[in-house]
Amino acid sequence: MTMDAMNEVRVGISACLVGEPVRFDGGHKRDNFINTTLAEFVSFVPVCPEIDIGLGTPREALRLSREESGVSLVGVKSGTDLTRRMTTYSRRQARKLGTLNLSGYILKAASPSCGMERVRIYDQNGSPTKNGVGLFAQALMEKLPNLPVEEEGRLNDARLRENFFERIFAYRRLTTFFASRWSVGGLVRFHTAEKMLALSHDRAGYAILGKLVATAKGANRKELADAYQSTFMSTLKKIATTRKHTNVLQHMIGHLRKLLDTTDRQELVDLIEDYRLGLVPLIVPVSLIRHHVRRQDVSYLAGQTYLEPHPKELMLRNHV
Repeated sequence: MTMDAMNEVRVGISACLVGEPVRFDGGHKRDNFINTTLAEFVSFVPVCPEIDIGLGTPREALRLSREESGVSLVGVKSGTDLTRRMTTYSRRQARKLGTLNLSGYILKAASPSCGMERVRIYDQNGSPTKNGVGLFAQALMEKLPNLPVEEEGRLNDARLRENFFERIFAYRRLTTFFASRWSVGGLVRFHTAEKMLALSHDRAGYAILGKLVATAKGANRKELADAYQSTFMSTLKKIATTRKHTNVLQHMIGHLRKLLDTTDRQELVDLIEDYRLGLVPLIVPVSLIRHHVRRQDVSYLAGQTYLEPHPKELMLRNHV
């Protein structure tokens, strides 16, 4: 992946996470990883729903409240109901974001507007339950169901972080392909290149994708594209476990087995076992496989996005 290609990847983000002073108290929640490492490879599209609906800073804190009519967005002290205002804005903004060629979205956790899950909803007695979704986040995910969406707090988990950024760059490849004048032959090539990546997440999902490709000739193009994109992204959303990665790595050895001498082959087998046992991170056996693929010029494996699904500088596979 070249730097020029990476700079074309656009990611929506809660404005407070990039350091904009838009919080209710006039502060921000600038995230170091997002603003240093990730910012080198993506362009951010900051959004703050509260600012966009006309609320200033500092301002009254807001929260979700469970009423007889449903969940409302209200001022903590005044009780001012901003539900309709925020809902109308959120639907309009989600439609606008759908035209901006985003490849992902990072939301502020626990926010009554931007929280993706487990947002506090207060009952009439003032007691909270963590089972809500922010009004803007809900509209965004409903309008763009295939878009990779994650909260900044969950990105502290190494596997969730790797999964999310893997999906960002996969979604970019996917949408770029289907935005072109694609052919069934092109879809076959795309599907082949993504095989190992999909298998590392969900074998059943990969099987469904395979059936879509196998019956692509004569299929309605829009229906095929919609079904493939939806299934592809839902497949990658499944977390790639150590066991799944191990299976894929062993599968890749099969393509190298006859090309490697006994010593090189055993070294690779041993490293994969070390990874399975948790002694080394995923990047170690993957790097060795990449080395042998280049040296032996194995074109099929060289074309697998699994070997480099995101910029190596993010070092995501150093921690899984």
